[in-house]
Amino acid sequence: MALVLTRGLVAFGCLAIASAAPVLADGPADNQAENVRPIPPAGIEVDAEAVDALQAKAAVVRKRWQQLVDAAKTDKQGSTALARLIDLEPEVLVFPRAVEMTIEQSIFYSPKALSDADRLLEIANERIDRIAAGASWAEVVGLETSNEKQLIAGGYRSKIDDSFQPYGVVVPANVNVVNTLPIRMDVWLHGRGEKVSELAFLNKHSNRPDRYRTGNEPMPQSAIVAHPYGRYSNAFKFAGEVDVLELIDYLQRRVAIDDQRIAIRGFSMGGAGCWQFATHYADRFFAATPGAGFSETQLFLKVFQGEDAAGTAPSHQKTLWQLYDCPPWAANLRNLPTIAYSGEIDRQKQAADVMESELEKHGIDLVHLIGPQTAHKIHPDAKQEIARRLNLIEQQIQPGVPRNVHLTTMTLRYSKMHWIEVTGMQQHWSPATVDAAVIRHPADSSEQIEIECENATRLRLNFDAGQWPGKPNGRVGVMINGNHVTDASNDPMVGSDRSFAAEFMYDGEWKIATEDSTSLRKRPGLQGPIDDAFMDRFVFVMPSGTSTDPIVEKWIQEESKHAMDHWRLHFRGDIRVIQDTEVDAAMMANQNVILFGDATSNQVIAKLLSKLPLNWTQEQIRIGNNEVDGAGHVPVMIYPNPESPNHYVVINSGFTFREYDYLNNARQTPKLPDWAILNVSEGSTFRDPGKVIAAGFFDEAWQPE
Repeated sequence: MALVLTRGLVAFGCLAIASAAPVLADGPADNQAENVRPIPPAGIEVDAEAVDALQAKAAVVRKRWQQLVDAAKTDKQGSTALARLIDLEPEVLVFPRAVEMTIEQSIFYSPKALSDADRLLEIANERIDRIAAGASWAEVVGLETSNEKQLIAGGYRSKIDDSFQPYGVVVPANVNVVNTLPIRMDVWLHGRGEKVSELAFLNKHSNRPDRYRTGNEPMPQSAIVAHPYGRYSNAFKFAGEVDVLELIDYLQRRVAIDDQRIAIRGFSMGGAGCWQFATHYADRFFAATPGAGFSETQLFLKVFQGEDAAGTAPSHQKTLWQLYDCPPWAANLRNLPTIAYSGEIDRQKQAADVMESELEKHGIDLVHLIGPQTAHKIHPDAKQEIARRLNLIEQQIQPGVPRNVHLTTMTLRYSKMHWIEVTGMQQHWSPATVDAAVIRHPADSSEQIEIECENATRLRLNFDAGQWPGKPNGRVGVMINGNHVTDASNDPMVGSDRSFAAEFMYDGEWKIATEDSTSLRKRPGLQGPIDDAFMDRFVFVMPSGTSTDPIVEKWIQEESKHAMDHWRLHFRGDIRVIQDTEVDAAMMANQNVILFGDATSNQVIAKLLSKLPLNWTQEQIRIGNNEVDGAGHVPVMIYPNPESPNHYVVINSGFTFREYDYLNNARQTPKLPDWAILNVSEGSTFRDPGKVIAAGFFDEAWQPE
């Protein structure tokens, strides 16, 4: 195979194998919000008796499992036996859940899907038998020492909503993951599949290994491949992003995975997800291999969908594109070896072209492998070349943390890179950049941390136990933007376990940070926008009363139902909902609360209202300098919960993109910022929950800008 390497682009000098047809845009019809085709698409008609039989079998699985749990509660081992069942529960109940959701949403896409569903329920029953016999996790999922390829299909319990989310794992032949040394894991992000339900996903990963179709997926010889479901078709954003991170953590508890040998990989929609993870979590992986997909919103929609998003989107949405658009974060790839791939005649080559141009600005020459005359698939020679390069990168991994680190962030949601973290920003949605290095001075062998930063107001340095790369004891000077933050007498010291930690704040000058426990400020995990509340544990809180405004009351009923229905439909979640009369301090203390209603209908809103930057009466609604009549209007907002300041309170909103945005993953960006005022007199549409009268962001002190 002849290769030509020019400015990072690799072309293969051999016969191309193109896919049957290039991937096309959905077409102009899908730019019309009033004519939105359903996602997921409707299924076929299936025999009602067969569906009833499946439902009955799923109920039997759940009953058998509950009997096992009830028996454990009276077991002599007590809490130990019950804890074991709770730990293994997702590996069983993920299967009936997949079948039940398929029935609930009528998304059987072929007659064969009925037999596939029946087989998944059989797997669940077999696992119950194994668990009852005392099997370990590996024995339950069928993992063993083998010279044959193995497939694992299972589930884990999501922290977000307690739902059992599916996953798959492929173990190559002759790879021992039982009682073995730490092993490499490649995380593969799949392409868009509007018919890839939980049922279809689990069926693929629980099939016979010889029937497993790899397609564009990697098949490394000495690494397992983890397949997140990603909560369906959202390009691994929002809850889909959390799904990937949760699966990595889950498998690391189950299998000896080398934390320093995890690669992030993907193609098409998964390529978009790979760009996102590579630029936002560059310190979590040893390499990234994004293929096709998209890397930003505006240009991709114009090229691929013929949509003038830049000309139609309001300014706050353009600002929010920066949450997931990768070019603003491109400099983070200084921390992560990256190999891009595109087919030569694939329009989704545009993603890597955009990133190549952006990376060049940062002195990075993107290695971009091109499949000649290849459309939307990975050329087989490119697959081999990616594998070869990944193996070489893996061989060069060094233990410990790097002495030089770069971080670019647009928001405190993604605030950390190795041992440096931005914990305060002067202006969100403008780049905060940090270049930090541990410097040893040859003259006296003393060590100093030197930092150059912009748009940061607080910085945290954190080397965990054993991670400090310098001298094992003594004080360490810190210089920020050319100025010594401390002097020799109060420089922070290296810990006896070779840890090192310090935090600094900017108050006209950089100094050692102090924390005012009464101050309210944006910080990592508590920075908005509204959609951020749905990336951690939350509960819907419904009103027990009725609004005095009939227009508002009708909208609350319809919009709260929409929020819950679409959490289940699009993010494949379970709905956790309570009444306002059930809310107590303990419930507030461990989750975000999503409040629907107004002060006359929801007791929690009435209780918190005076503590929010919101004036809301029957006569008027005012946020900052924005004021409207109260009739026919509602505020939506996110804010730190005054009664649980480490969590959010959200008023009158689910996740903020809607049916129109389901049709193209690049559209799935936040549509509302930290707050908005809506006119709801004409109800909602497939694009908006109401007419947006005003919208904006809170500043770093959580006050309207």
